[in-house]
Amino acid sequence: MLEPGLLVSRYPALTDLPAARLARDLQSVSLVEAPAHTVLFRESEPCGGFPFVLDGQVRVARGAPDGRELELYRVQAGDICVVSTGCLLGSVPMTAHGVAVVPSRVAMIDRTTLLGWTAFESFRRFLFGVMADRMAELMELVEAVAFQRLDQRLARALLGRGRLIRATHQQLSDEIGTAREMVSRLLKRFEDQGAVKLGREQIEILDASALRRVAAAQ
Repeated sequence: MLEPGLLVSRYPALTDLPAARLARDLQSVSLVEAPAHTVLFRESEPCGGFPFVLDGQVRVARGAPDGRELELYRVQAGDICVVSTGCLLGSVPMTAHGVAVVPSRVAMIDRTTLLGWTAFESFRRFLFGVMADRMAELMELVEAVAFQRLDQRLARALLGRGRLIRATHQQLSDEIGTAREMVSRLLKRFEDQGAVKLGREQIEILDASALRRVAAAQ
């Protein structure tokens, strides 16, 4: 059984719930130990519960019929999954899939329990606040996909991750929502311009200012 103290340490907004109430609610909670790359939920399937990430990280993405993916966001300990919230509360199938990026522990909370917790103001404020933040992030993502050039999106994806980025071209293409071949061509162009140096599953940033100019281009 999930220890209430562990959940509260990751989600302090639950502190206001009476200890006896929380302990009782958690008796029926499903605790998932997910190795890296485990699929936690799939598109078009019923929502199996609200995921509270205790450890690790979950990548939430939307798939396309041709196999491409668009990463929507990542959920870490203390975060919430907007897709799961909407599907669980609206009683509709999942609109995205979630995969454990690294070994992760996730507590799956049922709809009735989640709704009961929203009666407590601290948790309700937390839930709605994070949902608002996530929605703002998703709107920025929609704007980027709809209006920004691919080279801008790729440059922005590379910046802020340190000098040496360990990622495959496929991982980057999933992140910005395009084909791997397009990412490979753009990275080769960046390399020809002296902005990056390409290696096996890694990219070394040689000229961050050049990437910033691409990212900021109108």
